[in-house]
Amino acid sequence: MPELLLEILSEEIPARMQLKAADDLKRLVSEGLAAAGLTQTRARAFATPRRLALVVEGIPDKAPDISEERRGPRLDANEKAIDGFLKSTGLTLEQLEKRTTEKGDFYFAVIEKKGEGAEETVIKVVSEALTRFPWPKSMRWANTAVSWVRPIQNILCLLDGKPLEFTWSLGARPASGNAEDIRFTWNNQTFGHRFMAPESFLVTGVADYRRGLKDAYVVLDQDERKAKIKTDAEALAKALGLVLRDDPALLEEVAGLVEWPVTLIGSIDDEYMDIPSEVLTATMRKNQKYFAMDKPGGALASHFIVVANRETADGGKAIVAGNERVLRARLADAKFFWDLDRKQKLDARAGSLKNVTFHAKLGTLADKMARVRELATEIAAFVPGADKEKVRRAADLAKCDLTSGMVGEFPEVQGIMGRYYALNDKEDAEVADAIRDHYAPQGPSDTCPKAPVSVALALADRIDTLVGFWAIDEKPTGSKDPYALRRAALGVIRLVLENKLDFDLTPVLAAAFANFPDEVRQPVLDKVSGETRRDVLTNAWDAVHQKNFREYLSERLKVQLRDQGVRHDLISAIFASVEHTNLLDILNRVNALTSFVESEDGANLLTAYRRAANILRIEEKRDGKSYTGEPDAKTLVAVEERSLAADMTKVSTDLEGLLQEERYTDAMTKLSSLRAPVDAFFDNVTVNSDDAPLRVNRLQLLSRIRGTMNQVADFSHIEGGDR
Repeated sequence: MPELLLEILSEEIPARMQLKAADDLKRLVSEGLAAAGLTQTRARAFATPRRLALVVEGIPDKAPDISEERRGPRLDANEKAIDGFLKSTGLTLEQLEKRTTEKGDFYFAVIEKKGEGAEETVIKVVSEALTRFPWPKSMRWANTAVSWVRPIQNILCLLDGKPLEFTWSLGARPASGNAEDIRFTWNNQTFGHRFMAPESFLVTGVADYRRGLKDAYVVLDQDERKAKIKTDAEALAKALGLVLRDDPALLEEVAGLVEWPVTLIGSIDDEYMDIPSEVLTATMRKNQKYFAMDKPGGALASHFIVVANRETADGGKAIVAGNERVLRARLADAKFFWDLDRKQKLDARAGSLKNVTFHAKLGTLADKMARVRELATEIAAFVPGADKEKVRRAADLAKCDLTSGMVGEFPEVQGIMGRYYALNDKEDAEVADAIRDHYAPQGPSDTCPKAPVSVALALADRIDTLVGFWAIDEKPTGSKDPYALRRAALGVIRLVLENKLDFDLTPVLAAAFANFPDEVRQPVLDKVSGETRRDVLTNAWDAVHQKNFREYLSERLKVQLRDQGVRHDLISAIFASVEHTNLLDILNRVNALTSFVESEDGANLLTAYRRAANILRIEEKRDGKSYTGEPDAKTLVAVEERSLAADMTKVSTDLEGLLQEERYTDAMTKLSSLRAPVDAFFDNVTVNSDDAPLRVNRLQLLSRIRGTMNQVADFSHIEGGDR
C-alpha cells in the first residue's frame, strides 16, 4: 500500500508551537484522507525548529466506489423543481427512477461515483491542509494571501516514493498593490542542518529520509532529541560529581530549539554565587535556556549546561565562552539589585504600593493588602496554629518586594525575594515564609502551603481577589479569564482541602465584601436592605452573589476532584443538599456518598429513589398538585407500607443527629437500612390504588422516601436520577 511522506521546510518555528503544529498536520491530513475514503493504518508527525514532517502508512491505491441514492421531487412536481434536481445530480430525466413510497410518488436518482485515485486525493487533502493550517500566530510575506508561521523554503511530498506533481500557490493579496503569487512545486528533495550540511539531497522514501537527515546532522524525532540532551547532560554533570536538576518543561523547549543537540558545560563566576539561588536559576532558565546543576548536598553548583545546535572545530569552547559572557552580564545586573535592595528595609517599601494600581475599580495594592490584612486575621481563627499577629505582619509585607529592583528586573522571583529581604531584616521566619508561599499554589502541580501563617495569608489574598472581581461584575466568561480567577478559586479549594480546614466560606466571603469601599459595595447594597450595616453587607453578598459564587465554586471543585476519580454528579448532589460552603464538609459527604452508591444496598436504594421520584413527577404533573405532605398513619393498610413509614421515621430522626455530628459514613449506613422495607413496599403495594385517599397517602409516602434520602444528598442530581 502507498506510503505518504510530507515535509514543510521553513525558517525557525517557535518551540512552543512545534508539537501542536505536528499534531494539527497529522489531524488535518488523516481526517481529510479518511473523509475521502482513504483509510490509513498509521500516521506519525514530527517537528524540528525548521521542519514539520508527516508519515502516513497504509493508504489504499484508490478510494472505494460510492453509490448514492437521493430522493427528488414528486412525479407531478412543476418543471422548474425537476430541472433543479436534474442539475444538482448531473443526470437526465431518463436516468431517474420512479418509485412509490408511503408519502407518494417520487423521482429518485442513483448516482454512481467512481473512487478517486490516491494521488489525486492526497494532492487535494494536503493542499487544503496547508492552506487552512491553524497556527496560533502566523505571518504573510512578499504580499502573499496564504500565511504560515515563518517563510516556507521547500515542500517535499512523496507518495509511495514518487514525488507528486503539484504546484501549491500562496496566492496574492489583491489589495497589496504590488501583489506577488509565490508558488512551491512539490518535490523529492530536502535540506540538512542549516550550518553543518546545508546542501540538498534526494529522498526516495521514509527510511531514506530519516537516514539522510541523520547523515545531514538533523535528529527528526523530538523525543530522540530530548533523550540525547538529557543523557549527555547527565554524563557531563556526573563527570564533575554533580547532579543535573530535573526540568521537563525546559527540556521540552530546548529540544525545540535545536536540530542537532550538542551539550556543553559552562561555569558561573564565584562572585555571583552569593546571589539567591532562585535568581540564578531563573536567570539561566528563562533568559538563557541553561540547565542548572546541584551539588550532592542539594546546593546549587557553579556550573550550567548549555545546548548548542552545532558541532565546532574547537569542541564548543567559543560557544561556552560566549554564553558565560552573556550570563555574566545578566548576573552582574542581579547582583547590583541584590546589594541595592538590601539597603532599604522591606517595610519601608509599603508606602510605594500606593502608587501601584491593583485594578482601576478596586484600588491600589496598598488598598488590597489593607483588606487582606483584616481578612487574614479573621481566617486565622479557622487555621490551627496561625498566630494572628504574625498573619497581620505577613500581610503588611507580602507585596512590598514588588517595588524592589530585583523583582522589577526578574518578576518570576516575586515573593521569593520578599522572603530573603524579610530574613535580612530579622523578621520572624514564619512571616518570611508566608511572603514567599502566599502566591502558591499557582497550578495543579504546584506545592500547596502547609504552614499556618502562609495558609491564612494565601487564602485571604485569593478570597479578596475573587470577591472583589465578583462585586464589580468581572467574572470569568467562557474561555476568557483575564484576571486568573479560575486559578484563584482552585487555589482556595486546594488550600482548604489539603490543610483539612473545617469552616464555612460563606461568612468569610461576606466579611471580604464588607472590607471594600462604598463605591464598590454601593451597586450591590442598592439591591438589598437590612437592620444594621453589617447585616446589610452580609445580606448583600448572600442575596446578590452567594448563589452564583457557590455554583462557580462547585464547578471548580468538580475540576479539582475529577482527576482523583470523583464523579461530578455526586459533588452536585451534595452541593444541592447543603446551604453552607464548607468545602471539607462537602468533600467528606462526597466521599461517604461515593462509597454508598457503589455498594449493593446503595445502588438498589438509588434505583428505588428514581422509581419513587418518577412516579411522583408523573402523578403530580397529572394532578396539578404536590404530594409533599405527611402520610396519615391511620390510612396505611398494608403491612409493607406501615413498616416502611415506621422505619423512615426512625431513620430520618437518626439521620438528623448523625449529619449534625458530621458522621456521614454512619449516615449512609443508616440510609442503607431502608433498602429492605423500600423493596418490600414496591414489590407488594400498588401506589395508584383505585381508593383515592389511599392513593394520595401512598404518594405522600413516596414523597417521604424522597425527602428522607435527600436529607443526605439531593439524589436527583446523580446520573440517572429524576430532575
